[in-house]
Amino acid sequence: MAICSLLQLVIALSTFISSTRTCDAFSIQEASVSDFQIAFKKNLLTSRELVEFYLGEIRELNPNLKGVIEVNPDALLEAEKADKERQANSSASFPHLHGIPVLLKDLIATKDKLNTTAGSFALLGSVVPRDAAVVLKLRQAGAVILGKASLSEWANFRSLSAPSGWSSRGGQGKNPYVLSADPCGSSSGSAISVAANMVAISLGTETDGSILCPASFNAVVGIKPTVGLTSRSGVIPISPRQDTVGPICRSVADAVYVLETIAGYDSNDANATKVASKYIPSGGYTQFLRINGLVGKRLGIVRNPFFSFINDSEVSLHFEQHFKTLRQRGAILVDDLEVPNISVILNSTLSGEATALLAEFKLSINAYLEDLVISPVRSLADIIAFNQNFSDLEMLDELGQVIFLAAEATNGIGMDETKAILSLEKLSRDGLEKLMRDHKLDAVVTPSPFCAPVLAIGGYPGITVPAAYDSNGVPRGICFGGLKGSEPKLIEIAYGFEQATKIRKPPTFLL
Repeated sequence: MAICSLLQLVIALSTFISSTRTCDAFSIQEASVSDFQIAFKKNLLTSRELVEFYLGEIRELNPNLKGVIEVNPDALLEAEKADKERQANSSASFPHLHGIPVLLKDLIATKDKLNTTAGSFALLGSVVPRDAAVVLKLRQAGAVILGKASLSEWANFRSLSAPSGWSSRGGQGKNPYVLSADPCGSSSGSAISVAANMVAISLGTETDGSILCPASFNAVVGIKPTVGLTSRSGVIPISPRQDTVGPICRSVADAVYVLETIAGYDSNDANATKVASKYIPSGGYTQFLRINGLVGKRLGIVRNPFFSFINDSEVSLHFEQHFKTLRQRGAILVDDLEVPNISVILNSTLSGEATALLAEFKLSINAYLEDLVISPVRSLADIIAFNQNFSDLEMLDELGQVIFLAAEATNGIGMDETKAILSLEKLSRDGLEKLMRDHKLDAVVTPSPFCAPVLAIGGYPGITVPAAYDSNGVPRGICFGGLKGSEPKLIEIAYGFEQATKIRKPPTFLL
């Protein structure tokens, strides 16, 4: 007990010391993108100072939290470039993310000195052909690429027994609120790092829950966009039918600034982004950051079975209070709803999701690997062989690669896979779409991340916002989900809820 108490004291002291390591007139801890831009304009802060601060936080906290897998050796140079651009034209209006450090999940390719490895030694030293499309958009906006975030290895699509947030390269990611608690994955490092103030902005990816879950468990905001709204080119894939790239930040506003920056058409992901780009509203997404965004919104409370998964009376009480707040802020609540065929949707074998994902993964990962300029592995079969040859590496032997083996056994999109995909489409039409249509809903409301499969199989968007802390101090989020292209409504709802409740607080580093 004495050792544990001492360790907790050391973490708390290092956090206190780092929080005082700010510019004289500006505190960086918990600051938002708007705060940073005002500080830049008033010469209270430079991008270089901001990057230096975050690099210091990473040195202090990351040995325990393991949220960052690698830092960009050129981050300070990128920050200095942004500073010079502002100095050269002080009266200009710059993009929201200009000069702001961004951490990328280690699935998102960067054509620079950083590795892109999915947390695996199998891809260490590989060379990508180009920046991922979302990275190019960030660079064009003047953002600073701070580094790569840790993750559940191979986006949690390697083994059924792998601990959430663990990778062979990055180690075991820790929840900054309760270090022994699940940080959730697969975008664990992106959420851990933002929650612990090692960065303000990060990108995650989601196939089924990988943004919504870590954002929920680490008291941050995560946006899972409509599939195709953000390009997946240059992103290590699982499924082109379900994969999406989205922001993880400490506030809804910051997440919306990122979404607005990275959304849009990309010729390297033409089919999906062309269809989804029609959903992008004229004038962008920031116009929907409205304090009165809840007024008149019809919200469907989906209780069964999601609220039975909470298992914590304090969290349940918080949610009941939140429903009162939603009503007080002008929302119309339709309670006690259930998604048709929900038991089938939540069972990936019965729904067909598992069948479809295995085949899609093999096809997609092989195509990604073949496109690399340099790579130690060129196919899923090569990755499996690599893991077998290096089974002496920490934890690899116990974790196994049962999902990889099952995927390798597939042979393209055949009769079974086609049947599975058609089943998923029908479950979506007869499930969430029917529920929202029948009750004329703007969004459904559930505890995060339990609704993830419902949103995943249909390519639907969702936003999770901090909502509660359980009896052990572990955060829990609330999820607002909707149909394809409903991001404007979801942003209004999520921002209205956030501003009415302001649940998020800095991490406690409890043991």
